[in-house]
Amino acid sequence: MKFSEAWLREFVNPDIDTALLAQQLTMAGLEVGAIEAAAGELEGVVVAEVCEVAPHPDADKLKVCKVDGGNGDILDIVCGAPNVAAGMLVPLAVVGAVLPGDVAVRKTKIRGVESSGMLCSQRELGLGDDHSGLWALPPGIAAGTAMSQLLELPDQVLELDLTPNRGDCQSLIGIAREVATLNELSFAIEAPAPVAAVHDTTLAVELAAGDACPVYVGRIIRGISSDARTPLWMCERLRRGGVRPLHPVVDVTNYVMLELGQPMHGFDLAQLSGGIVVRWAEQGEKLTLLDGREISLDEECLVIADHERALALGGVMGGESSAVSEQTTDVFLESAFFSPQVIAGKARSFGLHTDASHRFERGVDPAIQARAMERATALLVEIVGGEPGPLIEARREQPGSAPAVTLRSARISRVLGIEIASERVETILRGLGMSVEATENGWLVRPPSFRFDISIEEDLIEEIARIHGYDRIPEEAALAAVSLPSITETRLPVERAAQTLVDRGYHEVITYSFIDAEAQARFEPEIAPAVLANPLSEDLAHMRVSLWPGLVKVAKDNFSRQQDRVRIFESGVKFLTQDNDLKEVKVIAGLISGDVYPEQWGEPARAADFFDIKSDVSAIVRQTGRYGELEYQKSAHPALHPGRSARVIIAGVAAGWLGQLHPVLAGQFGLDTELYVFELEIDAVLAANVPASGPISRYPAVRRDIALVVDESLPVADIVTAARAEAGALARAVFVFDIYRGGAIDSGLKSVALGLILQDSSRTLTDEDTDRTVSAVVARLERKYNAKIRV
Repeated sequence: MKFSEAWLREFVNPDIDTALLAQQLTMAGLEVGAIEAAAGELEGVVVAEVCEVAPHPDADKLKVCKVDGGNGDILDIVCGAPNVAAGMLVPLAVVGAVLPGDVAVRKTKIRGVESSGMLCSQRELGLGDDHSGLWALPPGIAAGTAMSQLLELPDQVLELDLTPNRGDCQSLIGIAREVATLNELSFAIEAPAPVAAVHDTTLAVELAAGDACPVYVGRIIRGISSDARTPLWMCERLRRGGVRPLHPVVDVTNYVMLELGQPMHGFDLAQLSGGIVVRWAEQGEKLTLLDGREISLDEECLVIADHERALALGGVMGGESSAVSEQTTDVFLESAFFSPQVIAGKARSFGLHTDASHRFERGVDPAIQARAMERATALLVEIVGGEPGPLIEARREQPGSAPAVTLRSARISRVLGIEIASERVETILRGLGMSVEATENGWLVRPPSFRFDISIEEDLIEEIARIHGYDRIPEEAALAAVSLPSITETRLPVERAAQTLVDRGYHEVITYSFIDAEAQARFEPEIAPAVLANPLSEDLAHMRVSLWPGLVKVAKDNFSRQQDRVRIFESGVKFLTQDNDLKEVKVIAGLISGDVYPEQWGEPARAADFFDIKSDVSAIVRQTGRYGELEYQKSAHPALHPGRSARVIIAGVAAGWLGQLHPVLAGQFGLDTELYVFELEIDAVLAANVPASGPISRYPAVRRDIALVVDESLPVADIVTAARAEAGALARAVFVFDIYRGGAIDSGLKSVALGLILQDSSRTLTDEDTDRTVSAVVARLERKYNAKIRV
């Protein structure tokens, strides 16, 4: 919403400057997004009369004009404007004036003829876009009048960035009401006097769209002057309000819209057939709009029609066939209320955004239509003449008053934390146009018809707070009982797991919990995702069942920005449906790709592989004290490489997955690099064993190494698990220190070298004890895996 400060001050004029006015509005929730001068520096620009026009002796397109600048001298000025004519009044920049854009006006010779000034267009003065010719000023202005005086300069244009709930401030009177209340000034706008009807011609109006349009007001004005022009003062107020002057009828309706907030429309009466019908469009019905575009309507479009065809798209834009023009002499004016629910989104569906749709979407006062009509009629008759007819008013029902809202004084103190005097509360609410009735515990408040956003007690408290001033509410430290949270050692905090990954070079990311169906199916084709009833967009219509799609998208974005080494993780929630219920599962997931280490001289470059991401998962589990219960079980997942994937098992319970992203899936995302991912369920992975102390054995440990030849497909982890189980309490450590293939080892087999650290806490182990334990381990491996001692 843009408006002229000078125009606002005609309604309410507090003793504050522009900066303080802007601050007041912003602090009251009406954010001032921009302040700019209504016009550039116009010193040295005056109104001048063109006395004579003669051809230039040496240029066909130039003319030499005799110009009266009002100071008694007749100036010779060379001009190339096609519309220059004797007798017209135009802006004259005298020698020495500086126009917007730092254009200095000097006495100069143009093709041999001396020119003592410059006749100006609107664009040259920074007052519009018209550069087709000189700015023809209205007659009756004395030559020599300063343009700054004529245009009531200086003036400032303020632009408000209004929230959607403040449709009442899409008008000058709405803003003026706020300013008056903020400055504790009285504010009252007298209703315009009804315009007397000169003739009795009316049109029948039928409201056939139910509650979509419950109020429709119209009036016929006959015999308007086709030669009349919109006065300069109105054109300037429109321009400063961001509206381009077009035609007196259009300009008056736009002026009333800026002043009162009620969009209006003018029809050429000669183009109407029969009466007016407000109805729903027929499927496929065509309408050519004012901008020349033909649109195809459907049954959800509200139209203003006559008895033959659609004339306008209700609440959005008028039609070309019934628009006023220079030939129009009889006008039908429209002022209606359209339901915000019906208009919302309708303009955007046709690629439009109009001042009317902007206001109707946010809500227009349903009780102001007749007042707007009287105001527009008075202005139009004053400007273009004509004979007004009687007011035509069609209503489905009389506008009812808004429901009263109970406001408790104790609740104000409770919510705001301060005491506000009862008199101040009543002054604020009445200043905002509300009806206030005192009760035993507070007030019964009835919002005005233009405040759609007031429905509960907290709405009223918000109004009191913003008018009283948020900056006047003191800052006080909140007092609250503080209790230390219980911290258990049976669970590793997720923050600790996250910090472990950060320490290992990962970066934490946050991705959407919503995802498109196609990407979802690529990762988890067997899991049906929950579908959102009202998604933000089509590609965010499903709730994620895995964090991997979001991580892959982040990785792809990084690759496209030449970041080839990626190590990222996210802790969040995935959503699974179970027995028609939505189950939230907390998980932590990660992705790595590229080199293991950043480029450096100390280590040769090596691409990350399955064992690197496995090591990262193991690092998390180690901190829980349950590393001995961790297993990696070879298994297949639809999103992972068949030979490079594993299920994470902790104490026999499935806790997640890790592996290489399937190359086909990576290719579907346009990725030709290897990506390794993991996803762990937090509840299963972060359960921890309570640390327990134990004595340190005073007796020496014994190490024995054994080399076994086993089947190539046998997981080494199975060998270690079986050896540890057989060694029992004597095993302090069992580990693999070598794997060998080839040479004397037959094809399909491999050699695995195990190290066993044996120790007893009560005695020194003898060679017999050690040999017996090692033999038992070898025997078990032979029985279970057909392992043979390598010789």
